[in-house]
Amino acid sequence: MKMEEVRKLVRRRIFDIEAWPAGKPIEEVMEELGLSELAMMATNENPLGPSPKAVSAMAEAIQHVNYYPDGPCLSLKRKVSRRLGVAEDMITFGNGADSCIRIVASAFISEGDEVVMADPTFPVYTIFTRAMGGKEVFVPLKDYVHDLKSMMKKVGGRTKLVFICNPNNPTGSIVRKAELEEFLQNLPPHVIVVLDEAYFEFVSDPQYPNGIDYLKGGHNVIVMRTFSKLYGLAGLRIGYMMAASEVISALERVREPYTVSGVAQAAALAALDDQQFIDRVIENNERSRSFLYRELDRLGLTYVPSHTNFLFVDLKTDARKVTEALLRKGFLIRPGTPWKLPTCVRITFGTEAQNAAFIRALEDVLGGTVEA
Repeated sequence: MKMEEVRKLVRRRIFDIEAWPAGKPIEEVMEELGLSELAMMATNENPLGPSPKAVSAMAEAIQHVNYYPDGPCLSLKRKVSRRLGVAEDMITFGNGADSCIRIVASAFISEGDEVVMADPTFPVYTIFTRAMGGKEVFVPLKDYVHDLKSMMKKVGGRTKLVFICNPNNPTGSIVRKAELEEFLQNLPPHVIVVLDEAYFEFVSDPQYPNGIDYLKGGHNVIVMRTFSKLYGLAGLRIGYMMAASEVISALERVREPYTVSGVAQAAALAALDDQQFIDRVIENNERSRSFLYRELDRLGLTYVPSHTNFLFVDLKTDARKVTEALLRKGFLIRPGTPWKLPTCVRITFGTEAQNAAFIRALEDVLGGTVEA
């Protein structure tokens, strides 16, 4: 079939969507560059791996993959409900946060609806807004933070959703309680706010708002979280949403019947109980942040103070060339070009050894000892 014929058949705006960059398999990249190791510091994964308890649970669960999984994730829903104090009928699960965003878009965005979001922010919001025929309304960040006052000015009669990524990806910045509360109080009743809290567990700022508080307070919010970051289960794809039971009922109608595998559910159940691992991850994260702050200050580089497991850094030079040079030295980081910030990079925290080796490599590249 020719492309012109395909264009006539697909949903409107599908070809307005930028295809997610697939990239080469890591093993292939390592072979091409002759690398024996590659530090994955680009996609905000947990450098300490998964919880040992989750690994044991997966080994047991894999014996039963001939059966369909628990579709509604009842055991996991029960545990999350008890842990967070949210009623079971106010929780639903997806195949990672990306799947949760797709479910929300499928349930609420109709042709021509407007969706307000920051710029830059997590690009998956744009992908599913366009896929459903909606119109994204971008509002530039102010000092790398969501500008909620300007976002409110963009809310109108056609607005259906507002996405607030808090902490924001790629900047690592947060919206604080007072700002969010004022925004929610002034929001028209026909608008739902999606609070994407993928990095919730890494935040220690006392002024950081917990989305569950606003859900319990009766605001029109959907709170999203994930097992990918703190719990180290990114490869299993398991995320969840909390909202009013009526909203969850709508989301359940467009959610796949078996959206989360049994292996993923078993791992998540076990990971929730591995407090020793959780403490170790948070300790590594805080230590990594302090180390990288200190070293980047020494190198004279500007960065956004982070409330996540990554840093957004302005290199003041062509970030793509720097990332290519760092890749040749065994470090994979994310250039800011997808967000139209060509001198910036996003660096995921690694292990203590990876962080130290990365700084040495970065210093070499920026100092010109490796061609950038």
